Amino acid sequence: MDLYEKNGNILYILNLLKKYSDEGHMLSCAEIQRKVKENYEMQIDTRTIRRNINLLKYKLNYDISTREDNGKGYYINRDPETDFEPGEIRAIIDNFSYANYIVPSIAKDIIKKCKNIQTVYENEKIKDYQIYAKDSKTENVEVLKNIEDISNSIYEHKKIKFEYWKYTITNKLEKKIVSNPIVSPFAIVYNKQEFYLIGIKEGQTEFYNYRIDRIKNIRILNDKITIKKEKSDIQEFAESSIEMFGGKKEEVEAICHICLLDTIFDTFGRNVTIKKIQGDEEHFKLVVDTNPLGFRMWVMRNIDLIEVKKPSFLRDEIKMILEKVIKRYK
Repeated sequence: MDLYEKNGNILYILNLLKKYSDEGHMLSCAEIQRKVKENYEMQIDTRTIRRNINLLKYKLNYDISTREDNGKGYYINRDPETDFEPGEIRAIIDNFSYANYIVPSIAKDIIKKCKNIQTVYENEKIKDYQIYAKDSKTENVEVLKNIEDISNSIYEHKKIKFEYWKYTITNKLEKKIVSNPIVSPFAIVYNKQEFYLIGIKEGQTEFYNYRIDRIKNIRILNDKITIKKEKSDIQEFAESSIEMFGGKKEEVEAICHICLLDTIFDTFGRNVTIKKIQGDEEHFKLVVDTNPLGFRMWVMRNIDLIEVKKPSFLRDEIKMILEKVIKRYK
């Protein structure tokens, strides 16, 4: 037997235990022997199997249950510190299947990697996996690389330069470069199935959001970030940027229908004030410090369920929009 093939025995056994064994599917020595032959075209004896399993268990610290432990056969337990549970794998698969920020081909590759670290029995449960959603994924294959490059630039305290693309209408719908900003990056945030870069554009002093799936051709510059921002500043901006619009926060007061209560916590977090309205079981008062533009867009999606009370300029803006809409529909 070739020396390299002989040294591969322990890896053959480890791979088979990971792929074919769990508490409900224990393998005997004979079954491991057969699967080594089927998968790797190698013949090994049962003494070699037992010796290598003991090496994996007692020298390399793999959590392997043996016949001496359970009276039936061999299986490998998941390491809670390094191995994903089936529900965690499914959550990852669902995330990449439905997320808008990643192109389908890359999502498919990531899902394949997830399946490769599961047993065949867990994969059998999702063999008919289907995606039940509209196709709204990005066409930008650079998204994951963008995240990596931005993360590196934040770590190295370096500025970045990139192309920023948006849809435009000329003779047809198309994407075009709308700017080539130099940006001091501070954080990456995830909001409504999209990743955003929080940064400060060269020559500016305030935070701004950039959709990462609209960024292409990032270059990490040698220029160091000179603007100082505290983590609390970044967190405050991220938490206040409803619909990911930056800007100065205002205290907003609104009357909301009770059906929006859960949605409000999902949208604004716990940093809100909710007050009951005396004699009205269907509505409550919401008070929140947030970005008015983002709040206005959120209100317009729920216009029949919300009445903005303060600030007056925001109430007037919404009133003006509604008046224009009514004219269109007359």
